[in-house]
Amino acid sequence: MTTTYGGSVRAETSARFTAPGGEFALTDAVVRGVPWRVYERGPHTLRELAQVAASWGDRVFTVYREERVTYAEHAAQVRGLAALLRAEYGLRQGDRVAVTMRNYPEWAPWFYACAVSGLVFVPLNAWWTASELRFALGDSEAGLVVADGERAASLADPGIPMIEVRGDGPGRPWAEVLAALDLDAALPDVRVDPDDDATILYTSGTTGRPKGAVGTHRNHCTNILNTLLGARVSATVANGGVPPEPDPAAPQAGALCTFPLFHIAGITSLTFTPLTGGKLVTQYRWDPDEALELVRRERLTGVSGVPTVGRQFLERATGEEGLETLTALSMGGAPIPPDLIGQVDERFASVVAPSNGYGLTETTSAVVANSAQDYVSHPDSVGRLAPGADLRVVDPATGEDAEPGGVGELWFRGPNVVRGYWNNPGGTAAAFTDGWFHTGDLGYERAGWVYVVDRMKDVVIRGGENIYCAEVEAALFEHPAVTDVAIVGVPHARLGEQAVAVVNTRAEVSAAELQQHVRDRLAEFKVPEQVVFRAEPLPRTPSGKVLKRELRTEVNR
Repeated sequence: MTTTYGGSVRAETSARFTAPGGEFALTDAVVRGVPWRVYERGPHTLRELAQVAASWGDRVFTVYREERVTYAEHAAQVRGLAALLRAEYGLRQGDRVAVTMRNYPEWAPWFYACAVSGLVFVPLNAWWTASELRFALGDSEAGLVVADGERAASLADPGIPMIEVRGDGPGRPWAEVLAALDLDAALPDVRVDPDDDATILYTSGTTGRPKGAVGTHRNHCTNILNTLLGARVSATVANGGVPPEPDPAAPQAGALCTFPLFHIAGITSLTFTPLTGGKLVTQYRWDPDEALELVRRERLTGVSGVPTVGRQFLERATGEEGLETLTALSMGGAPIPPDLIGQVDERFASVVAPSNGYGLTETTSAVVANSAQDYVSHPDSVGRLAPGADLRVVDPATGEDAEPGGVGELWFRGPNVVRGYWNNPGGTAAAFTDGWFHTGDLGYERAGWVYVVDRMKDVVIRGGENIYCAEVEAALFEHPAVTDVAIVGVPHARLGEQAVAVVNTRAEVSAAELQQHVRDRLAEFKVPEQVVFRAEPLPRTPSGKVLKRELRTEVNR
């Protein structure tokens, strides 16, 4: 277990903020028999957060193309929807509402209408097939589904009431619902507890049926307070160690969220933005040229997305004009090649801070984070542990803690770890031990810095030697011709497995040159025996993770 800070200025500043009497003071609590350190300050529930959102009045909340919704308009829709869900659909506290659509602004009122009502919000992957969507609707026992036109057409008749957003298919039209809302309704008279269920987020399901991770109000509020603390620490360090006073004349902060809003990182944007009165901007689909235009037009301060989004954004951001407001480029959802961090720092001369959050659906987004100069100086680390979280590094062979500094499976515990999987006691028992979540990731901790070396299932064991794919991929990303790469293991008669590199390139390069490039940086046994050049983009999940199972199938043909 570790709660060390390791001596960096950011870590010491964070420790000061979370000490007794501090702005983000932590206090001991026992939840479901598990000891946690939780924030004293609020918000403690998403219902409280919705009330914070309403206080921002006429500020712009969401931007989609030319459409703008203010916080006041949003709050009225939330109250009206909450009343409609109860009166017309008969939904009561603890019932589930599923939503599946592209990154449309309608996500926000539906999310918060559920939050203030004590309903459980179930965001469904918009990339899923109809059968996958139907599985999640049945598994969650949703009483209502809200779908955009594409998903509504796919579902046709889901067997439960359906409201259709931006479509003219089989569902009840959103325009009709909106027109029927009582925008002057009061919030429902329910008591929402921090440890009540708030969301069911289904995992990507790359190795079987997806599992529904049950997130509580405390999980989500801990996540955004962690994020706010990180921002407060950054501002304090930049101000010479003194917390800066809020500037009421400062322009409104705003961020482009390119993560799918059904993903935990997208939910983080939906929840963090109203905590600070910011502006949330989304796109129909990722378009780097449109993204640059949005940063300039909306005077955005941040962009968030998977590493491929960050790389493409940097490639397009060749001129400074109109990007003066940008201060953060946040990445996550997949391993971030260290070379990309150097590019961010070099491109923006340290004005734009790179940041990375390491976490999973089950840890309610980032449980470890790296940011600003800490990230530039430690680009191979995912960062430091969130203040209220605990870490164990467990030897998979023995189930005991690994030697200090040794590699093992990363286990986390704390107020941002979900309570388990919905309707899946077997899956819960396999992944959680006394509140500790088993990530399936191999890594280690040294001097307060956490490192991830690979997914347990992706380690290539070549003749008894472990090859950590992320390490080899990071080396190949340093080659100027490589735009994307994945290392996969394939069977070998003598060695058991051998490593194969599947690459996209921007310039002509030979397999031998790439192999020598790795050989110059890593041990000989880590050099891929084969390099496969792929013209098409590597297959990825919506959260940016490479679908290595598909690549192994292709390579083995």
